[in-house]
Amino acid sequence: MNAKLMERKAGPAMRDVYCETMLEMMGEDDRIVELEADLSGAMNTRVIRDAFPERFVNCGIMEAHMAGLACGMSVNGMIPFAHSFATFLSRRVADQVFMSGCYQNANVKLIASDPGICAETNGGTHQAFEDMGILRAMAGMTVLDVADPVLLKKLLPMLRDTYGMFYLRMPRGAATQYYAPENDFAIGKAKLLREGEDVAIIASGICVAEALEAAGALAQEGVRARVVDMFTVKPVDVEMVVDCARRTGCIVTAENHNIYGGLGSAVAEALCENAPAPLVRVGVRDRCGEVGEAPYLAQTLGLTAADIVRACKKAMAMK
Repeated sequence: MNAKLMERKAGPAMRDVYCETMLEMMGEDDRIVELEADLSGAMNTRVIRDAFPERFVNCGIMEAHMAGLACGMSVNGMIPFAHSFATFLSRRVADQVFMSGCYQNANVKLIASDPGICAETNGGTHQAFEDMGILRAMAGMTVLDVADPVLLKKLLPMLRDTYGMFYLRMPRGAATQYYAPENDFAIGKAKLLREGEDVAIIASGICVAEALEAAGALAQEGVRARVVDMFTVKPVDVEMVVDCARRTGCIVTAENHNIYGGLGSAVAEALCENAPAPLVRVGVRDRCGEVGEAPYLAQTLGLTAADIVRACKKAMAMK
């Protein structure tokens, strides 16, 4: 089903949407607990601490301990939401997440903020371009890449109500809002944002807004680009990938992540096994990040709407 879109604009800060939704859910369900790794100021989860001090745990700068604690809480009937920066909640805690979480069939919701270029001036050490690849390879892990406040607000209750291991990456600050509030979503099902027959752009996270801009620019040249928000990177919506391939004959993926291991890899796997078609991946091309504001980083690392336009022309030429 096509998404109901609104004029793209700067929405509320994603961290505020997260905290407001968590407060609502914690008021309804006393099994939910919020865990932090000394980032309650950065994520503004101090409001959760103040409202529910008995269900807020600041684990300090001990992310691996936080992951293990969350998994232990889950097997004792709690529903832990554990937050840290994406770089810490993927690379640093990988063994604990797998051994105590995936291997034990735990029920933990990992909330990873500031993935990729969203980390901005925290620099290359904090810019996680490999996190989806790490978590996507873990058995039983669901991986989500979200950068719209409406989508985030609708997804969080689904995480609460769905047993299992989840990794949701999101920016902390204001993100471009393109979904209208009346949209419904389903984990594992992509959202079609724009129809088109010449090329399909499958994007996730902050690259969805860039994909919509790219489609607009292509339309001025007479190119009809289909745009899809693949906010569930694992399990990828194979049905949507196949439909895109058969309707347009070529696909471009766009992600705030290394071209290896994330959305581009997931789409490539789906294409190879079901409907082979030309594919061009837009993403970070196997390099580390650097210090800078998001617009500079997007330009330097090739994540802009202009980069997507060029990729679409290359993909169409391969048909």
